[in-house]
Amino acid sequence: MPSNKSVSDASITQFVNCRILRDHRLQREDLWVREGRILDPEKLFFDEKGFADERVDCGGKIVAPGFIDVQINGGFGVDFSQPTAEVAAGVRLVGKRILEHGVTSFCPTLVTSPPSVYHQVCPLTHTGHTCAFLLTCVCVCAFLQVLPQIAVENGGPCGAGVLGVHVEGPFISAGKKGAHPEKFLQTFSCPGLSDLLRTYGSLDPISVVTLAPELDHSASVVRELSQRGVTVSLGHSIANLSQAEDAVQHGASFITHLFNAMLPFHHRDPGIVGLLTSDRVPPGRTVFYGMISDGIHTNPAALRIAHRAHPRGLVLVTDAITAMGLPPGRHTLGQQVIEIQGLHAYVAGTKTLSGSIATMDMCVRHFRQASGCSVEEALEAASLHPAQLLGISHRKGSLEYGCDADLVMLDDDLNVRATYISGAEVWRRTT
Repeated sequence: MPSNKSVSDASITQFVNCRILRDHRLQREDLWVREGRILDPEKLFFDEKGFADERVDCGGKIVAPGFIDVQINGGFGVDFSQPTAEVAAGVRLVGKRILEHGVTSFCPTLVTSPPSVYHQVCPLTHTGHTCAFLLTCVCVCAFLQVLPQIAVENGGPCGAGVLGVHVEGPFISAGKKGAHPEKFLQTFSCPGLSDLLRTYGSLDPISVVTLAPELDHSASVVRELSQRGVTVSLGHSIANLSQAEDAVQHGASFITHLFNAMLPFHHRDPGIVGLLTSDRVPPGRTVFYGMISDGIHTNPAALRIAHRAHPRGLVLVTDAITAMGLPPGRHTLGQQVIEIQGLHAYVAGTKTLSGSIATMDMCVRHFRQASGCSVEEALEAASLHPAQLLGISHRKGSLEYGCDADLVMLDDDLNVRATYISGAEVWRRTT
């Protein structure tokens, strides 16, 4: 039977004794949540009942928006680029495990693979129609029950919400392929999206596409993807600055793991890196860039240079692979065998880095320490900025009134103590 309970009768949770991240600064005030959304307390006290049904004492800790990872290849033994019968279960497992690292939403990422892999894997992370700027979350615990007609949810105790697939390749440069297998790389044979549709099967599950802008016919692809609400990222590329700027003019808005798998900065042609200070970025637009802040992929000095040049665009990503959360040994990344040596993940038999084994909370802590940035900046690089990149900051990545109550509670050293999705506790550290 449908409930007749009015909005004003809905249960209210009040988070007290906390410092919340709002308006780019930590503020000592309470946070009110009702029906999974952050509530304006002024409206509560003046128009409604004026009290909470439940109080959560945060013990003076920081309450920030839940982290959003827009580039994660897998973890805990799961490889999203492996077309197994357990794809949905694997996404569910990773979504569950990353809650302890403060991640409440993520984009499962597929590296360069044959078309058959995309055709099999992508539909299993279907989030509804991403075109026309509609980007929503899927509760990963629903995958096994209602495929292929998946209900749109925000995630929950069963795991972080899925914000669509990030396809990293295969339309990238052989000269900067990194850990991507060269035999599966592709170029665009003609203008338009026909090559993408043939390769991926459908754009519906896809929220981010990483491509090399120097490829022939890339301009029309970037333009059409952007018009459909798909985020276009530049990466694994030998593009010069002019080619990168042209791509931004056509709608590209992201750089995949800055400094890695692109031409190094040069004072006469800084390449894709030059987008951080380019004067050809259209007014009102922000070029965002991913940083793997794991202490391995980027020297702290380079991290500081990027942050000081363009702080509003920095997006922390893990680029985590199957081995995240596992002991050293041999694992997979799509079609490649990966060997873990200490904190390094190499293509087996080489010194080619192939993603990281870092968790998002590790990246946040390292970024703060290495860059000397404020606590607020470190937290927003993992929450607000990725939400802005995906065009969902009216719902995610913020504690403004009306936003989803996806929260992470942290101590002063930025260790995650608890994680909440839609105002409900989904993980808590017990030690």
